[in-house]
Amino acid sequence: MIKIAIIGNGNVGSTLNKAFSKAKNVQLVGVINSRLDSFEIGQVRNTKKESLSVADSPDLYILAVSDDAIVEVSKKLKGTKSLVVHTSGSVAMKEMPVARKGVLYPLQTFSKESLLDLRNVPLCIETEKEEDFKILQDLATALSKEVYKISSKQRAKLHLAAVFVNNFVNHMYKIGSDICLNNDLSFSMLKPLISETAKKVEHLSPETAQTGPARRADTGTIEKHLDLLSDTAHKEIYSLMTRSIQKTYEKEL
Repeated sequence: MIKIAIIGNGNVGSTLNKAFSKAKNVQLVGVINSRLDSFEIGQVRNTKKESLSVADSPDLYILAVSDDAIVEVSKKLKGTKSLVVHTSGSVAMKEMPVARKGVLYPLQTFSKESLLDLRNVPLCIETEKEEDFKILQDLATALSKEVYKISSKQRAKLHLAAVFVNNFVNHMYKIGSDICLNNDLSFSMLKPLISETAKKVEHLSPETAQTGPARRADTGTIEKHLDLLSDTAHKEIYSLMTRSIQKTYEKEL
């Protein structure tokens, strides 16, 4: 049985809290939900609402806090003998000033409003000490079938890739939604297209799946689209994306 405590109750923390509460061979012994500005180890409460001190520390602390807070919060855990891991995609493991450190990075987008099954979510793990790896591996496999050992350098690049395929793509949805709303159109009409686009890359490479006016060098349509855009930022984004696609396929155009 692995005893864990979660520090942080945001999107990631709340999701892990629910998942670990149901996981086999894992005991969630403590959690802190409050703001972490003045966090001390004694503020972590166990399931009986009693203070969780250094002396009765769990096997593992999970820091599900913002990237900027990871180092400061981990400083508060300097006295623990427990393994301390964070869940960030961009913070290097070595930045935590604790004796035993690691990373448990779930490669997924999280929202408290959206229930998420972690069984198919890639969990990327890393530890400084070899003897700690088995502990973290056992914990990760209790949640997901997709567990990967990757370095801090690899994780930083993976997080960068995730920003492109998730955060930037979602912003494209926002722009598309604005265009629809401003022209008395329902954004729901685009949802089947969004769904099919996502499905295609499950069996095709993104390069093969690319379609659209930039891919086929349809300059007439591109010029019409630019004329229809009144927002300068949207024009710049459209032009930049168009040039990037054309450069990718310039040998074929």
